[in-house]
Amino acid sequence: MTVKEVLRAHSAAHEDASAETKGEGGHASSVAPAATVAAGRASQELGVRRAEFELAVHLGLIAVTGAPGGGRPRVHEDEIARLREQPGFPDALVERVRTIGTAQGAALLDIAPARFTRLARAGCVSPVTFYLNRYRAVVWLYLADELAAFAAREPELLAGRTPPEMRTMLESGADWRARNWRSQRIDRPLDRTTDPWARTAVQASALDPVQLAEVVDDPYERAYLVRVRPEPVFGRPGSMAAREAMAELMLADDPDEILWRRVNLTLELDSARGDRPAPRPGDDGGARATPPARTGARPRAVRPAPAAEPAAPPACTGASRPAAVGRTTRKGLLARLGWRGRGAG
Repeated sequence: MTVKEVLRAHSAAHEDASAETKGEGGHASSVAPAATVAAGRASQELGVRRAEFELAVHLGLIAVTGAPGGGRPRVHEDEIARLREQPGFPDALVERVRTIGTAQGAALLDIAPARFTRLARAGCVSPVTFYLNRYRAVVWLYLADELAAFAAREPELLAGRTPPEMRTMLESGADWRARNWRSQRIDRPLDRTTDPWARTAVQASALDPVQLAEVVDDPYERAYLVRVRPEPVFGRPGSMAAREAMAELMLADDPDEILWRRVNLTLELDSARGDRPAPRPGDDGGARATPPARTGARPRAVRPAPAAEPAAPPACTGASRPAAVGRTTRKGLLARLGWRGRGAG
């Protein structure tokens, strides 16, 4: 064997070993990343309407992933395959996201529409979405599955006299529908969000600009919250009237709810500041870039414990409740919030 042949053989052996090593753990692996498709394509492949698809994502029934460089969430092809293999597909998925209004909900529970409205106002059942009728009035919609579960859990509330506590609350004008809807719009994205600043941005979405500025007094931090706020995957209204209604409904409007949101925002803000500072003008954008949003299977993120809990509907054990409450209150937290009972007007 000549010298040239020996060198060629040695070079070939080295290239083969290098390719094998890269294939196992290097960057040149032939294993391609899992393919993803856009939401519109995914809804077509799953045989569901776009609104049903978005609601399923909102409820955590379909896992999505953030697109590289931002943009609309996408769906892995293996997630589509998983859903298609489930029993009863696609009818079972469609049934889990079926929404109904007051009249249909009352018929499902076999009660009068007026009684259904009272139960909803008392917070016993929570709307998941809404639409505006021709008079631009909000019409709430409920998950049929949740109504059936409520009927099985609280049958005594479907017949007989209204409990005294509930009757007193309703006579005072209480209406928990918007508040419960708002809680779902905040808590469900929090369950899928791990980045501290993105979580802070979700909490901030429930406060008006004045309340927000009192809790987050740094204008650069407020601007950063706008940039990193996770894009909603469900309920993006199309018309201007619907967008205005959505923006108004998203804001906490009761004093104890405002306090609850300010407390949660303060705790999340502390966590975000401890993780990394918000960028300032002139900062290296790459050094403090926000990690890609992970909105697929729900991560087990540790959420800061709230310092206080708002009053819950007194007569509805099936009503939406805030997350578990910490036993201790941070010293001076309310003073930091600047809370003086505003919001009653």
